[in-house]
Amino acid sequence: MNSRKPGQTGFFVMINKAGLAMYVFVDESGDLGWTLDKPYRRGGSSQYLTIAHVIIPKTFKHVPKRLVRDLYTSMAWPTTTELKASNLKPKHRVYFANKVAAMLASNPEIKIAAITVKKQNVVGRLRRDENILYNYMIKISLLDHIKTYGTVHFMIDKRSIKVKSGNSLFDYLQTILATEFDSDTVLSNHSLESQNSLNIQFADYIANFIWRGFESKDKDALNIVAPYIINKTLFF
Repeated sequence: MNSRKPGQTGFFVMINKAGLAMYVFVDESGDLGWTLDKPYRRGGSSQYLTIAHVIIPKTFKHVPKRLVRDLYTSMAWPTTTELKASNLKPKHRVYFANKVAAMLASNPEIKIAAITVKKQNVVGRLRRDENILYNYMIKISLLDHIKTYGTVHFMIDKRSIKVKSGNSLFDYLQTILATEFDSDTVLSNHSLESQNSLNIQFADYIANFIWRGFESKDKDALNIVAPYIINKTLFF
């Protein structure tokens, strides 16, 4: 097995033609509002939106969970309450980012792909229907990583932005896989509560680290994990 190289680089279950099960956990940070002339969360929308995908073989899906459990313990956070990325202080983000970097360096089977859009540069026709932009971001950040698998069960946080789009995201991705990627991959639509999935929470942290690096220029955590992920930008 080759070791991970810097720069290589939700819940999908993926099974390739050999029967190997894979999991992709997806979450986002930021929003799809367009009030960009006011401060974020003070009448304004986020300037950026980040979507992160954590792609994990079945036999390794316990590894990110272990890191999340360790974070709960280190913060003395009750396991009965979900620990959101917004609850993390700078020292916690750096602590977890170092753990993630070590995990990815030691487990090249696990991949993280992400994409961030600079919303002020998004053209009008992509603003009129927020689902179009979200769907397009998923297309260019993830499909190349799943196109060789047979069945992909798309599992995503019920509170995600995507939920507003109904089945349009999945119909769109299925069509693109078949037409543009010449792929036989079959998508199956599912969603779950992030509070019940430590791996969705893991994806939440990763998306937040990347998004925060753009939104508030806080790059301490991002700089630690960036060499180990595939991080794309859109409309920069």
